[in-house]
Amino acid sequence: MEFLSDSPSPRIAILGFGYIGSCLGAALAERGMSVVGIDSDASMIAGLRAGRRAVPEPGLAEALAPLVASGRLACTTDYDALEDADVVLITVGTPVDGNGALLTSQLEEVCRQLAPRLRPGQLVILKSTVAPGTTRTLVVPLLESGGLAEGRDFGLAYCPERLAEGDALAQLRELTVVVGGCGPGSTAAAARFWKAALDVPVRIVPTADIAEIVKLANNWWIDANVAMANELARFCALFEVDVMEVIAAANSLPKGDGRVNILRPGAGVGGPCLTKDPWMTWRTARDRGVRLRTVETARRVNDAMPEYAYEVLRDGLAKMGKDLASARIAVLGAAFKNDTGDLRNTPVTGVVRALLAAGAEVRVFDPLAEKELIRSQVGGFPVDDLDQAVRDADAVALLAGHRQFRDLDLERLRRRVAMPCLIFDGRMHYRPETIRRLRGLGFGYRGIGR
Repeated sequence: MEFLSDSPSPRIAILGFGYIGSCLGAALAERGMSVVGIDSDASMIAGLRAGRRAVPEPGLAEALAPLVASGRLACTTDYDALEDADVVLITVGTPVDGNGALLTSQLEEVCRQLAPRLRPGQLVILKSTVAPGTTRTLVVPLLESGGLAEGRDFGLAYCPERLAEGDALAQLRELTVVVGGCGPGSTAAAARFWKAALDVPVRIVPTADIAEIVKLANNWWIDANVAMANELARFCALFEVDVMEVIAAANSLPKGDGRVNILRPGAGVGGPCLTKDPWMTWRTARDRGVRLRTVETARRVNDAMPEYAYEVLRDGLAKMGKDLASARIAVLGAAFKNDTGDLRNTPVTGVVRALLAAGAEVRVFDPLAEKELIRSQVGGFPVDDLDQAVRDADAVALLAGHRQFRDLDLERLRRRVAMPCLIFDGRMHYRPETIRRLRGLGFGYRGIGR
């Protein structure tokens, strides 16, 4: 049977309408398709219907509201909406336990809901991050429990989600989609779907297992690369050398099909993927008798960065004659990365807790995150605006490089802080001319490896 008709506007159901599901839903509906997002979280669905932002992705709320109003995008908790869909996308969460083992309860539940509602000719695409073999050994049997057979009655493919938060909507319109089907018919249908639905490049791999490993390899590489950048920063600090100068020069070396590409250091690694997926990879390998030491090392290095950031900030204040125990610290940016308000596993929490434990007064301002979430997940005293955060501050710690912080009025800042004031650059990666200007105005400056 051929899966997915040649209709230019297939009907799409998305199971799991959190971060990835809602971004996908917005992108597909904007392209003219009929989309229904299905999620068991009734309060979240009600909020989406009312036009409230469900996840802190720039531009998402503005994109969703008119699509919901137009009827091209619907949200529901009713799984019966699956029956009208030509394509079903699964984007539920796949957390790990404390030992890195994949927890599949959410995935199993939606598969059990989908199985009795499957109809011949439907195409199912799994995008949730999973351990290798999960599509083949877990999802296929669960879906076939409804009486239809994969490859004969319905298609199934794995297409990893590889979006970067803060830029997800733009990436959905251009990022190559990897497709690994459970059979040639499923692979062809999934490739055809993505080309038509989003008009993006498609990279076909021979099996779903390969596609599953692609996602894990991407995040394994990113985490390990950032760990190297962080250790390089600590190494450069020993010689009072600017790590950003070293990275810029090192990255000019041609290597393989590209160039050396050392990423940037920072105050830590957070978020829902880089802190989880490498451990999923590690546990999967360990269960088969292989120890992935690069995962262990990278995770230890990156998890140690909030404490290192705290130490650099503390020592910078001490050199200026200020005692951290009586200092006021303005933390700008609470999110785990630039240009998003996502606080999941944010390394800023570790920095703030260390500052509080040392006796400092810590005010936190993040224009993209909710104050109550900052209070409960990060700590410190969340404030409403930049002026409140920096007033009489002994140090300004830039821990997320949001656009709003990239063009600070330094003369205005100087009039509001307690000079001499330390600027701690935990993620802005200021250019040398900006650092010189800061010092010329009387600010102290410290960064990660700078």
